[in-house]
Parts: sequence; C-alpha cells; structure tokens
Amino acid sequence: MMGFEKLWIVFVVCLLACSVGFHNFIWFMSVGYGLAVAAGGAAILILFLSKLTWVTVIQCAVLLFYGIRLAYFLWSRERTSKSYKDAMKGVTDSTVPMPVMIVMWLFMGVLYTMQVSPVFYRLYNGSTDTVIPLIGAVISFAGAVIEAMADAQKSEQKKKNPKKVATEGLFRICRCPNYFGELLMWLGVFIGGFTTYTGIGQWLMAIISFIAIIIIMFNGAQRLEKRQAKRYGNDPEFNHYCDTTPIIIPFVPLYHLTKKEGR
Repeated sequence: MMGFEKLWIVFVVCLLACSVGFHNFIWFMSVGYGLAVAAGGAAILILFLSKLTWVTVIQCAVLLFYGIRLAYFLWSRERTSKSYKDAMKGVTDSTVPMPVMIVMWLFMGVLYTMQVSPVFYRLYNGSTDTVIPLIGAVISFAGAVIEAMADAQKSEQKKKNPKKVATEGLFRICRCPNYFGELLMWLGVFIGGFTTYTGIGQWLMAIISFIAIIIIMFNGAQRLEKRQAKRYGNDPEFNHYCDTTPIIIPFVPLYHLTKKEGR
C-alpha cells in the first residue's frame, strides 16, 4: 500500500512550503526546498503522533534541522552575500512564465514528498526495528552537519576574499563538500527505510527520489565548475586546485565533470 490517504497531506504541506518560489522562482529549489523538507518532517510527526518511536522522532528531527538550517542559510545568503548576488545576476532577474512556475511548483512538491517518504513509510507501515533507521539517521545527521560546515566555511572565505574560490577547511578534501553533505543526508534517509519498504511502489518512490538527488547534485557541481572555469580559468593556482582535488566525493579521483579546454 502506498498510503496516499495520508501522503497527500504531506504533499500539500510541501507544496505550501515551497510556494515561496512564486516570489522568486529560484526559491522553488533553494529556500522552498529547505522549508518543504522541514515542513514535511513536521507533518509526518503530527500525522503519526500516536505511533512515534524514539528513532522515528530522531529521523523527523534531522529533517527539521536540515530543512530549517538550509532555508535560513540560503535566505540569508541571498540578502547579504555580494559574491552570490554577482554570481546569480541575470538568473534571478529573469522572468519565468506563470504556467512554467506552476509546473515547477507541482514537480518540486512531488519530489520533496518523495524525498521524505522513507520516514513516512516507516511510521505508516508500523515498523519497530531500530538498528537500520538509527544508522540512517546518523548518516543523515553527519551529512547535514558537513553541509552546514561547508556553507559556513565558504561564506567566511568569500568574505575575506570574494574574488577567490574557497579552498580551505572541508574544501581541501573536495571542491563541493556542501553537495557531498547533501548526498550523505539523503543517503541516510534512503538507507533508514531499507527495513520498512513494502511493495514495489514504496521502493520505487524512495529509489527514484534518491537517484534524482544524485543527478541534481552532480548537475549542480557541473554547472558550478563551468561558472568557476569562466571566472578563474586563467589562474594557475585555481587550475592546480581543480586538478588535484576531487569535485564532489572526497578521496574519489573524479576531478572534473566538464571537459577542460585544451584537453
């Protein structure tokens, strides 16, 4: 069973949370994303209040922590970071037709609902095991902390030198530690549902959403690499950093997602 009689409520909550994208369409995928994850976690808590276990409370708490922290950071960055404003100039100013915005809104609502579905199904199915969901929650929390640290470190380094890419702290081990943290976050959520998924529908919802996150993260890293190459491509120090530091997964020798000129 898919639990649509309750899952639709989570979907509506996620839609309402990410509707901030109508103010700025980028927010469907940024501020609205964080708000939707947090709101989805809160909705699951309320829907299954009588079925909560200590481990599912932890899982929902991680969703709340991740979503609120991310939404606040992205909102704050857009308001205060000059380097971010310069990088996004021309993107945030563009006009998106309303039908496109509505389609994007609905798509994001579905995706965010699918992302939190492993926690939803653990409670919906009444699963009582603790080891696998706890392992998943620990992985998710570690990913959320890594992403938060990476965001803070990048912001601090950009304040000191807006014209240079972040290369210190977590950026020593990979160029996109924030994306790596996000991958870990959702890997933990996915793993946390391994012992609760029943039926192909629940498995597909979890698998498709996790694959979507992988694609989004690698696509984001690829677009960032292209932007940085245009801006810093003539800097030998930058090129050495890119050629010797994995782009998204630490210690995995994947250095580029785009073909470098001259190769």
